[in-house]
Amino acid sequence: MVDAAVEGELIREEFEIEPTFGFSIPKRCHGVPPQVLNPRNAWPDKAAYDKAAEDLRTRFAKNFENFDAPAEVRAAGPKAQR
Repeated sequence: MVDAAVEGELIREEFEIEPTFGFSIPKRCHGVPPQVLNPRNAWPDKAAYDKAAEDLRTRFAKNFENFDAPAEVRAAGPKAQR
């Protein structure tokens, strides 16, 4: 996937937004099985993934409160999007 990104191959692909963290995920990438591109798809129990992702998002946000970061940096962190 790194090679595809460096070579500019991903610019031609369609992306989806991961709802818990808000990052863009390519729907296809040459040489990468599509089921591993979105981490949720790799979990047999989707509800368990959703719970774990939300827990991680919450812990990240709580930990970030310990830092004196500018508002624009804080705003770029993960936030609930569901």
